[in-house]
Amino acid sequence: MIAKREVWNYPKFVKVWVGKYKNSHNLLHWHYDCELLFVEHGEIDVFCDKHTHRLKGGDALFVDSGEMHYMRARDPETILIVIIFDREIVRPYTGEVRLSSPLLSGRYPIPEFYTKIRDALLSGSPFAGGEAAGLVLTLMSEVFGKEALAQKAMRRGRTAQFMALLEDLGEKYEFYTFSEAAAFMGMSEAYFSRYFRAETGIPFTNYLNYIRIEHAIEELKKGQATATEISSRCGFGTIRNFNRIFKSITGYAPRDLPRGFVLDEKFAYPSDAEFDPTLYDCELLESAEKE
Repeated sequence: MIAKREVWNYPKFVKVWVGKYKNSHNLLHWHYDCELLFVEHGEIDVFCDKHTHRLKGGDALFVDSGEMHYMRARDPETILIVIIFDREIVRPYTGEVRLSSPLLSGRYPIPEFYTKIRDALLSGSPFAGGEAAGLVLTLMSEVFGKEALAQKAMRRGRTAQFMALLEDLGEKYEFYTFSEAAAFMGMSEAYFSRYFRAETGIPFTNYLNYIRIEHAIEELKKGQATATEISSRCGFGTIRNFNRIFKSITGYAPRDLPRGFVLDEKFAYPSDAEFDPTLYDCELLESAEKE
């Protein structure tokens, strides 16, 4: 399961979206848009820029365009403010610099700006998109003006190759080996192991097993093949190994899987199609979208 690209479809002439979530929990994903997170209450872990950052009430984190990330609330009562905006709003001013760390060290009036942006978008004014973009630019100018900055790394070629590998894994999961994946990236196995974990937050073997188990679950739900047949189809060498990994990931033996079981995963498949990475136990409390 790969970091799937999330595509934001903004309303016409609007390039900003805001919302407030309870118990945020989503899949590993990425998008070309920028995302500003603020913890209003509770505690949440956010994987971004190759690190897991723990945020508590009052903390904020900026997800730059193209960064793979996912989050998991540590407290189901956690309330998270989210501001998502088109990168073109700030790119003319940020140039080739980025924040040294996505976790913001300073305190910024993000809740106040969230409210102003939400109200502007809900106003129905023909200038709402421009007003929202102006508010985003004002807020981000303050952030970039106060936070430590660094030059953006020139890694577009390697990133594109890595995305291609993840897509290949999603399609050929039953055949792939660690050695083949390292060769695909043109890396030594030792270096690839470190690189893969840094990019996704988990080891390659865990990642591949999640893909295989997800497909195994779908096959089990169809009820048209035995566990042994499914084990072989999904790339497991032996039924014993399949049963062990299946239970370690799902908590159940294949024969005991509850009807309607949903895999609580961190990953999804690559696509340019519209995609919502939010998991079922996350609640959208409010947004700037009119009902």
